[in-house]
Amino acid sequence: MAIDVCWDPETDQPPARVAAWRSMNAVTRGDKEEWLALFAPDGVVEDPVGPSGFDPEGKGHHGRDGISAFWDKAIAQVERFEFTIRDSHAAGDEVANVGTITTFLPGNYRVDTDGVFVYRVNEAGLIQSMRAFWEVERAMATARQVAEG
Repeated sequence: MAIDVCWDPETDQPPARVAAWRSMNAVTRGDKEEWLALFAPDGVVEDPVGPSGFDPEGKGHHGRDGISAFWDKAIAQVERFEFTIRDSHAAGDEVANVGTITTFLPGNYRVDTDGVFVYRVNEAGLIQSMRAFWEVERAMATARQVAEG
């Protein structure tokens, strides 16, 4: 497990940045219930934004049930995640993180997804929306089989 971030979520950080860090941390540990608890009851996940294999209509995954189904379809299928956040821009109740998510898939495949990951929180610090801007074709172009080790 690796999270390469440039902030400490226990210091005085904007709530959206803290929520983003907690989200990435829960994903790397495979803790679905902890991850779901970070979202507002009416929260939405768009990952990626627009139509995709995870969301053919491009309308996002709404509410805890929809977000839970997204976990089962997209996150649970990955053996391991690594997040490398190169930059983070917090403003108001949102944060935009620029970085790479590396996914390790069954069969020793690895995919690097470069993108901008935007989190917006509500007054309670719960994630109201998570929008991931990345291109499926660009990510799939990085797919490669790696040696076991």
